Amino acid sequence: MRHPEVPAGHTVQVYLADANVLYSRVLRDYLLYSVRAGLISVAWSQSILEEMSEHLMLNRPSFTQESADRLVRAMNTAFPYARHDPSDAQLQAMAGLDLPDADDRHVVAAALTAEARFICTHNIKDFPPDVMVGLGLTVITPDDLLCQLVRQHQESMLWVHRTSVESLPGATDRSTLRALRNAGAPKTADLMAQALGTTA
Repeated sequence: MRHPEVPAGHTVQVYLADANVLYSRVLRDYLLYSVRAGLISVAWSQSILEEMSEHLMLNRPSFTQESADRLVRAMNTAFPYARHDPSDAQLQAMAGLDLPDADDRHVVAAALTAEARFICTHNIKDFPPDVMVGLGLTVITPDDLLCQLVRQHQESMLWVHRTSVESLPGATDRSTLRALRNAGAPKTADLMAQALGTTA
């Protein structure tokens, strides 16, 4: 199933995906298939992938270290230009950055290393706008990002949705929309339901 052509002149923006976004299977699929559709570009770092894996193993007993290694390997293989690891000097440059959680400095460093303009995260409060603006960064939730894509590129996002459904055995339109809601993307689920002519 070939995705629709992206309109000429569309600017592909780079979004640094935080671990709490990549943690969710449905959000991860939606973002990565949006990359495949030519709508956005996504970046991450090894530290972000390790954080994602750690939480998956912690919260899902069936998700083992082997599962984590396989997922990370698949992501880095399918998207070889997505990984951007800050150097020690770049990490050190973030040492004085005033964030609510100092552990998030590596996320900002990864975004700058990837030359991303956006950080996609559920925890927008952890990245104060006044601090981010000074670094040329904007913070956006996955729900807001995906809503923008659905509104601007509905046909391509229908392809993203259908490909996500087909990639998971037993998934349906409705189960995938429910998964979006459970993953913190209720507005996206509503828009996709409208586009599909069904209920979320």
